[in-house]
Amino acid sequence: MIQGRAIVAGAGLAGLAAAVALRQAGYDVTISDSAAQAGGRCRSYHDPVLGMTIDNGNHLVLSGNVAVADFRAAVGADTPLAGPEHADFAFADLISGDRWTLRMNDSDLPWWVASGKRRIPGTGMLDYLPLLRLLSGGNCRLDAVIKAEGAVWDRLLEPVLLAALNTEPGQSSARLAANVLKETVGLGGLYSRPRIGVPTLSAAFVDPAAAWLAGWGTFLKTGRRLKAITFSEDAVTALEWSDGREDVSPEDIVVLAVPSWAATELVPQLTVPTDHRAIVNVHYAVQPPPGAPELLGLLGGTAQWLFCHPDRVSVTISAADALVGMDREELAVRVWHDVSAALGINAPIPPWQVVKEKRATFAATPVQDALRPECRTPWRNLFLAGDWVQNGLPATIEGALRSGDNAARLAMGWAPRYGAAA
Repeated sequence: MIQGRAIVAGAGLAGLAAAVALRQAGYDVTISDSAAQAGGRCRSYHDPVLGMTIDNGNHLVLSGNVAVADFRAAVGADTPLAGPEHADFAFADLISGDRWTLRMNDSDLPWWVASGKRRIPGTGMLDYLPLLRLLSGGNCRLDAVIKAEGAVWDRLLEPVLLAALNTEPGQSSARLAANVLKETVGLGGLYSRPRIGVPTLSAAFVDPAAAWLAGWGTFLKTGRRLKAITFSEDAVTALEWSDGREDVSPEDIVVLAVPSWAATELVPQLTVPTDHRAIVNVHYAVQPPPGAPELLGLLGGTAQWLFCHPDRVSVTISAADALVGMDREELAVRVWHDVSAALGINAPIPPWQVVKEKRATFAATPVQDALRPECRTPWRNLFLAGDWVQNGLPATIEGALRSGDNAARLAMGWAPRYGAAA
């Protein structure tokens, strides 16, 4: 039985999550995106330079990400996410040459800090006490809660939080950092295992969702941009698409899951984050050497996190505003120096591709976090979704999926499944 009509604008992960939740509840759903394919920033594409399919960016999830698990289960995504069996994080310091692996135990009691073989070399148990203070962080700068110094900071917190927040960690919101850690590290190693989409992000998230929706008669419409929204006093009454006008009933559901800057052009007086941070990804068409870790954190170089796929090596650099203007070839050569040193590859630079995102995420500072809108809007049939919408987390895959599911549930009059969405 059809419960009603729902229109989703935007087919990134937030829009897909909203569409799936609405279709599960029996709504007749349409979903459109201005791009040529679904996925938003978490898309995969065939790169002619490398001659292979690569991800637009490297996106890491953790085993404690409940929305990731719920979404993949809902759409029948049966391709497993890659990653170590336990919460093992390998690091290499490119300056000192030191290498180590942080090995968290599976249970929620963090006895790994008592083991010299599991914790960071050169640290003692007391050095990890700031983690307890951080877990209760409020809406202030992170460096107001703990000191941004010391071995635990330099060799664990800074690289991990830089990746999660895409903002210089000391300047970042302690609340957002605490929320990430509470649901992962705070629950133990079983919830902290790093997970990577294989063979690509699209195969792990986007393709199964699109196929599931199509199986229920909801086919993604690409190349269809939402140009304007017509409002009455309390509801959306029409949508102006690039291919024509669509009338909307006050009983219809409209979920706007577009980037924040696009949303401000469509919704009057909408407050959104205004400061953004860049991410740079560099992909190399080279097989990693035998025994290379699937994920390797790098310190002391330009590269930050190295992802080893069977057919390629990829690097992610967060908070990369200083690098987005650099010549692409110069950047590829510079990063290859880090990669070859980290993996012990003595070879000329292989075919490469650089992908720059100038506005990859909002800056995860207390000021910008406070500008994030809620899913609800003043119009009873319009709801917002996206990693920039308030969901208690920084701009991550988990946050995007939560926002989409929460927007759908609120639109149907249900309580949100995940926190920080009312």
